[in-house]
Amino acid sequence: MAESKSVVIAALFANGAIAVLKFVGFLLTGSAAMLSETYHSISDTGNQIFLLIGIRYGKREATRGHPFGYGKAQFFYSFLVSVLLFGIAGWESAKHGYDALMHPHTEQLDPVTLLGVTFAPVYVNYAVLVAAILFETYAFMKAYRAMKGEIERRNWSGFREAFRKTSNVTTLTALTEDAIALSGAGIALLGVYLSRTTGNPMYDAASAFLIGLMLMGFAVALAWENKRLLLGESLPKEEERPLRKLLEEWDGVVDVVGFRTVYFGPKRLIVTADVAFDSTLDTGDIDDRISDIEDEMMTTNEHVKKIYIEPEVQETTSKSAS
Repeated sequence: MAESKSVVIAALFANGAIAVLKFVGFLLTGSAAMLSETYHSISDTGNQIFLLIGIRYGKREATRGHPFGYGKAQFFYSFLVSVLLFGIAGWESAKHGYDALMHPHTEQLDPVTLLGVTFAPVYVNYAVLVAAILFETYAFMKAYRAMKGEIERRNWSGFREAFRKTSNVTTLTALTEDAIALSGAGIALLGVYLSRTTGNPMYDAASAFLIGLMLMGFAVALAWENKRLLLGESLPKEEERPLRKLLEEWDGVVDVVGFRTVYFGPKRLIVTADVAFDSTLDTGDIDDRISDIEDEMMTTNEHVKKIYIEPEVQETTSKSAS
């Protein structure tokens, strides 16, 4: 949780500073790509605030109305971020870029004088976008290291598998935003440079349109991944299998009638099972075994936080027969 919070805070400060710089660049140059990038950074800044709200809300203690706590708040706010990324940053960027493509125009702006130095306004865009790339690289690397650590702990093949399976949606969202922000700044820089060197404003407009499409595409993918957790996703099969095997092979267990897992928050998993025990065991023996099973499951998978085992009684011979 602390790791996710530090990732989001790093992205918040980076995006807030970049949004101001990009807007100044747009005012000085009138660049369509710079305006698209301004929308993008403003949206990212707001999104980090929503993620922080989700982290804070998710830490609330369980209540009678929410007996498993508020961990799913992070899933909701991450989903909200993806909607805002699509609705504000993506749509506005694509629309502005499309308008600039349909109605291209080249503005002749007066030179800018700062601290006694006079230079072309386009150099403001260069400076802002290079600064944005540096800021975003810092935020991206922080999120990258956090996600890479989880991939190594869970023995996943890479980021593609992590995108489909992780419950740490806060870090996933921050990583996705930072990756898009880096790509967007690079595309904007290329568009501004090509328009400057060729005198054709279409490059700048095209980069703005491309940034918008990219934002909308990633936003849809992010929303889809958050949906699975909001609806109550189970642990992946390959990670659920060792838990079930542990239960099936436990001394005194005759049969596992039912076995279910579901996430109720980032890295917070509930396990429920209907277990048939040997009929020769008394109630005290069964209770001891259930306690030992719960301890071992929590050791086997650190995400397991709640375990509910419903005991049943069957004859010993039924295990060998099955």
